[in-house]
Amino acid sequence: MASTRYQGKLKKWNVERGFGFIAANDSGQDIFVHITAFPRDGRLPMEGEALSFEVEPDGKGKKNAVRVLRGDAALPANAMSSKPRSRHLSRAPKETSLFSQVIALALVAALGWYGYNRYAQRVVQIEAAAQSVAPSPAPVSLFKPAQQAQPAQPAPVRFNCDGRKYCSQMTSCKEATLFLQNCPGMEMDGNHDGVPCEQQWCTSPFAK
Repeated sequence: MASTRYQGKLKKWNVERGFGFIAANDSGQDIFVHITAFPRDGRLPMEGEALSFEVEPDGKGKKNAVRVLRGDAALPANAMSSKPRSRHLSRAPKETSLFSQVIALALVAALGWYGYNRYAQRVVQIEAAAQSVAPSPAPVSLFKPAQQAQPAQPAPVRFNCDGRKYCSQMTSCKEATLFLQNCPGMEMDGNHDGVPCEQQWCTSPFAK
């Protein structure tokens, strides 16, 4: 024989201790209810929500609400089927936490790669500036004193287009001229007269 179900609302609820009281609609009587009487669906009881429940006496003869359902639904025959669903819900926070850790690791790796690229570009610029310095002239031969010494020819300068193309990135007029003559895509000769960076490097008669 099916037990009688009653309707009511959750009047009070103690979250820390996990119990409260249901106010029955028909009598207004407060019925004690424990958290174990609610479905295991991961939802916490809320004061004022409509409930459907059965009543059974405890060991001291007091009435307790059991087999509580939210709303006016009747107790299903397979009430224990909520247990696997609760186990599934309990895994969701772990999956979310793992996803957050993966995102954090990806961000750290991206920042590290960006910093390494910036460092590598700076090293290339420093090496290119050092290589642009002209070598000292070759000494005059001592075996031909009667002949006039010929002006020494500077040794060829190793040059490398390292990606710089603006006057603000140059260190001298000579360096700007080498870049303009040897590298494509330069942005240092606005009037196209073959003289780069007139305002920054190549305007003084002592410019190098």
